[in-house]
Amino acid sequence: MSPDRTPAGDAFATFAISILRLAGHLQTAGDALAKPAGQTSARWQVLAAADHAPMSVADAGRALGMTRQGVQRVADLLERDGLIVYAENPAHQRAKLMVLTDGGKAALAAIRARQAVWADALGEALGEKVLLQATETVIAALQAIEKQSIPER
Repeated sequence: MSPDRTPAGDAFATFAISILRLAGHLQTAGDALAKPAGQTSARWQVLAAADHAPMSVADAGRALGMTRQGVQRVADLLERDGLIVYAENPAHQRAKLMVLTDGGKAALAAIRARQAVWADALGEALGEKVLLQATETVIAALQAIEKQSIPER
C-alpha cells in the first residue's frame, strides 16, 4: 500500500494500471487485425464510427474518446485513400459528415471478420459472465472519472 493512498485508492491505482496495460495490448491486437486490410487500429475506429451513422469528425471524436484533431487527421487519410467521403451536414454548414465508400465498407468488413474470430476465442477463454461483470466495472469507473475533477496543486 502506498503511504499516500487508502487501500481503496491502491485498488483503483492497480485497476487503472491494468486497464492501461490492456489498452496497449488491445491497440497492438487491433493493428494486427486491421493490417491485412491495409489499416491501423485508429483508422479502423474511425471507419467503424462512420459506419455506425454518418457523423462529423467532432461527433466521432466524442464517441471514440479521441480529440477532434486526431480524428480529423485519420479521416483525411481515409478520404485520401478513398475509404470515406465528406458529405453535406444538414445540421451544420462547415462540419461535414463522414460517409463510408464501398472501399471503406469492404475494408471494415474484412477487419470485422478477423475480429469476430479473435473475439470469439477470447470470449470463450474468459467466459461471458466474467466479461459482463468486468464491463460493468469499467463503465462504472468511466462514469466516476467523468464526474470527478482532478484537484490542482
